Amino acid sequence: MQPPSAVTADRRHAAMPGITGEGSLPSAFPLTAFAVAAIGTAALALADYVDTRFGHSPAISIDRRLASFWFGTSLRPQGWQIPALRDPVTGDYQARDGWVRLHTNAPHHLVAALSVLGTRADPGEVARTIAHWHAAELEDAIVRAGGCAATMHGRDDWLRHPQGQAVRGEPVIHAEEASKGRTDQDTTSLARPLAGVKVLDLTRVLAGPVATRFLAGYGAQVLRIDPPFWTEPGMVPEVTLGKRCAQLDLRKAADLARLKELLALADVVVHGYRGDALDGLGLGTQARHALRPGLVDVSLNAYGWTGPWRSRRGFDSLVQMSDGIASAGMRYFGRDKPTPLPVQALDHATGYLVAAAVLRGLTRREQGGYGSVSRLSLARTGELLVSQRGGALTQTRGEDHAMEPETAADHAVDIEQTDWGPARRLKPPCELEGIPMRWDLPATALRSSAPHWA
Repeated sequence: MQPPSAVTADRRHAAMPGITGEGSLPSAFPLTAFAVAAIGTAALALADYVDTRFGHSPAISIDRRLASFWFGTSLRPQGWQIPALRDPVTGDYQARDGWVRLHTNAPHHLVAALSVLGTRADPGEVARTIAHWHAAELEDAIVRAGGCAATMHGRDDWLRHPQGQAVRGEPVIHAEEASKGRTDQDTTSLARPLAGVKVLDLTRVLAGPVATRFLAGYGAQVLRIDPPFWTEPGMVPEVTLGKRCAQLDLRKAADLARLKELLALADVVVHGYRGDALDGLGLGTQARHALRPGLVDVSLNAYGWTGPWRSRRGFDSLVQMSDGIASAGMRYFGRDKPTPLPVQALDHATGYLVAAAVLRGLTRREQGGYGSVSRLSLARTGELLVSQRGGALTQTRGEDHAMEPETAADHAVDIEQTDWGPARRLKPPCELEGIPMRWDLPATALRSSAPHWA
């Protein structure tokens, strides 16, 4: 499978990646090929940036087996355990007329769901209560209360849905030229091509952090900003590799002013705020580019940038319920309950496409001095996946080739001294000749650094 043409049309110099490894993730869709394509798109974008800046076009290779593993988790703790990824109430529930998924990993989302259901945080009690609801009515009620839920749709239903129609009309990456400004990062080493690039990371689970982790792997200085109330204990060790993590409460004038100071010095901002949230803080698109002319500005959301759900809260597992992926998996494997992808592929793939959008923006700025604005969404990435080989159920069971189990040979040699204990990482899923993917900082806890550029 070639890297998605929709996001590689402006590739000029880098040769197509060499693909190694065998096996595929079990899925109704060509999922491993999709992982290779997404990672390859980011690697190609980096190679073009390197060619523009250094006049060197590195050869690229991607290991499909490692790419599949990285679409799961990359961290292997040594003598300790990562906290649970999910709240016990998060899951799929049978309603009167279908399935609905609740996403309650964030405490305020749990409160919102329970306020609608009128139950305690007990999965059994929640299931008994949901059994009396119509799925769509419960979804709407929880969303109105500020929570996160999704009814399971089939593909045909989603294609008729106003949001499904809107998303299909959007590009995979919407990119446009923005303000002209400086390109003053001091990059002196081909081996660390993004050294000196300052990336302000305003994202949380999971696509945005995957993108900025990729950029940090090639030397970018990534500063992640979180509010005081946010927690994601099961994911932080996975995605804060190579980053410094700080706290700002943007409800406070002094903290908002500090964010603007950081933005004025940034080369890149990646943000995952819903809808017009940054506009409400006085940091809309025009304001961001007035603060930092030449900014490479990339944003992502769950359900797309047009249509009635453009501001809806969402996560990978919810989008898979909405857009028919979970339903297709149920049919493909002959199961009686929603069957999503075996990994959070919409998050991971979108993350690598976000990284590609950043790198394309840096390349264009290097060439002409102009910044850019790019937008992506999990739902549009999902449409890209479904479009491969004509969609689900066209792949036969014979095309599922199991991968060999992971071994110690798949792990990097060095021990990573994370804030939680020692760990190993998987070896990188892609290689650029002479440009190793490596991280200068281990995974660190949220709010463990001061909010300033190093």
